Amino acid sequence: MKPVKAEGLYNLVVIGAGPAGLVAAAGAAGLGARVALIERNLMGGDCLNFGCVPSKALISSARLAQRMREADRWGLDPVNPVISFERVFGRMRSLRASLAPNDSQERFESLGVDVFRGEARFVSPEAVSVGNLTLRGRHFLIATGSRARLPSWPGLETAPVFTNETIFDGLKQKPRALLVVGGGPQGCELGQVFRRLGVEVILAQRADRLLPREDPEISELIHAKLQAEGIRVILKARVQGVTQTAEGTRVEFASGLENGMTGARAPIPATVDAVLAASGRMPNIERLNLAAAGVASHEHGILVSQYLQTSVPRIFAAGDVAGPRLFTHTADAQARIVIRNTLFPWKLLWQKMDYRVVPSCTYTTPEVARVGINETEAAQQGIPFDLYQIPMRELDRAVLSSETDGLAKVLTEKGKDRILGATLVCEHAGDLIAEFALAMKHRLGLSALASTIHAYPTNAEIARKLGDRYNRTRLTPGAKKLFSWLYARGRKG
Repeated sequence: MKPVKAEGLYNLVVIGAGPAGLVAAAGAAGLGARVALIERNLMGGDCLNFGCVPSKALISSARLAQRMREADRWGLDPVNPVISFERVFGRMRSLRASLAPNDSQERFESLGVDVFRGEARFVSPEAVSVGNLTLRGRHFLIATGSRARLPSWPGLETAPVFTNETIFDGLKQKPRALLVVGGGPQGCELGQVFRRLGVEVILAQRADRLLPREDPEISELIHAKLQAEGIRVILKARVQGVTQTAEGTRVEFASGLENGMTGARAPIPATVDAVLAASGRMPNIERLNLAAAGVASHEHGILVSQYLQTSVPRIFAAGDVAGPRLFTHTADAQARIVIRNTLFPWKLLWQKMDYRVVPSCTYTTPEVARVGINETEAAQQGIPFDLYQIPMRELDRAVLSSETDGLAKVLTEKGKDRILGATLVCEHAGDLIAEFALAMKHRLGLSALASTIHAYPTNAEIARKLGDRYNRTRLTPGAKKLFSWLYARGRKG
């Protein structure tokens, strides 16, 4: 690590070395800017160390284990896998370590970025302190991310509680039973992972359904899948208290529904070995001394404009701390806009952040991927739409791969070929959603997807089939009458 000097003015001072901060620092330095990067914890931020990377490594192991159990679906003898929790977690850590050099301090210093390790605090709108140093900048980027929000349950502080920041390295042995708090994407993903690795899982959700941001039928499909794999799902879960007993952590549910979406009150209590909190996020802003800089914030993070400027024009924010979409790819996109908007002094050349075409994916089996709005959101916003939907069992590749669970649906503007949103529930949905995001971004409709040749047999054909559904609606009675006349005339020729 090279020694750095804090004297002089930086073009950009980046606080936080997660996805947004790293992309902004590397991009600005590559364009010739003098850049400082401050990180108090681990380079790579949440995604590399506590989020996307370790969780997807575990998901791949868990998926294989489940396929071994269900091998009869592919005409093979099913096998109950012998799972070494230590080996599975060791593989995850090894793969994570193989990716870490991409985000390392050494790499960023080699790119010309001055890296400072420590706590950053604003001392004015023009400067931040890091230890005994003061860094002055023409522009600043706050990219400090977010952390898990712990539920306020009486007695929870006495229990072995994990978050995404602690479970991948802090869980030293396989628990007999795990309570996952939260039925959003992270809770559903990790709940399924641990169940497939042989852990008894209770999934407690305060809302009346899992994945509440998706359409109800999607929630029901994932709920049924998790229950079929042996996960005990408790909806409308209200906890009275948590106590420690000789058997483990005893959680008293004051109320709750299980046995399906409209089941009876949940049996009380439940005893587990550990609790995983996956019930929301909160921004990392408390230690920044934002008041000294005059930066406005609220409970969800820092207030920013469409240009990602805070209330102080020279200070920008991106990633989880700015929201509203807490995804690595959103942070990446925001960082690229920050590079542009801090480079040019003329606002005419600045770029706004557009959240209309941001894909997302929940990596359960099957995966749930979406871009744009869904039926529920369209109805809530009073947006008229046409719906085109196909079950995966109508796709040849899904049938041949014994992966027919799920569906695909697209909303278009009423009477027009403008895609408003797409939802895919299937294997590899996270990969397939990119075609719909591309179409929306570049204003291509379903007819364009239908006219694009897709390889057969592939899951990607779902886009063409949805386009065919749209094209069939264009065959009006008048057009059909004309075509019938032309064909009849051709027979006479």
